[in-house]
Amino acid sequence: MSTSTSAWIHPTALVEEGVVLGEGTKVWDAVHIRRGAKLGKSCIVGEKTYIAYDVIIGSFVKINACVYICAAVTVEDFCMISAHTVFTNDRFPRAGNLELTGLETSDPTDETLATRLSRGVTIGANATIGPGITLGEFSMVGMGSVVTRDVAPYSLVLGNPARPAGWVCACGHPLLRFKGEERIDLGKKRELACDRCGRSFVLESNGLQSTRSPGTRP
Repeated sequence: MSTSTSAWIHPTALVEEGVVLGEGTKVWDAVHIRRGAKLGKSCIVGEKTYIAYDVIIGSFVKINACVYICAAVTVEDFCMISAHTVFTNDRFPRAGNLELTGLETSDPTDETLATRLSRGVTIGANATIGPGITLGEFSMVGMGSVVTRDVAPYSLVLGNPARPAGWVCACGHPLLRFKGEERIDLGKKRELACDRCGRSFVLESNGLQSTRSPGTRP
């Protein structure tokens, strides 16, 4: 294990050999982090969370209690993963091997699908993230949602299966909420502004683009 001197690990946590913990990262009670996982600086890993082999987690990431992060997941900086979130990496899993002579390996295989959380993503409590998913920058997944397809940057998705429900700012404040089955015509350019932090955006056919007004946070 390679750990910064300022990282902190609760005495009941199990952190395997080959794990890298960045400066100021805190690992709370009954956490299990498997070999080869890497966490950046100033992360928080909540109690009873499981992080699988070779998972890559950036800096300034909050992981709440009882989260399950399977192999082949990458989490970029400033993400938040709320309590009881579950990740998956196999569309058609079985317990037994092909010959039905024993258990299938728990290590990654050719059928393991990678999932990426881009910078600033928030996942609400009790959400399930399907295999092979990319969540775009600053997107937000509502609590209890089941994500089965990629999520656009700044998009708010809700439900089972999760569907677009609006757009959110990088600060987390809603920019635009859809009403019922309403969807915005992306062929028509539209300007949006956050009344919380002052960031500005343009909504076009390729999605929501930040124009980052002077003096606002990135």
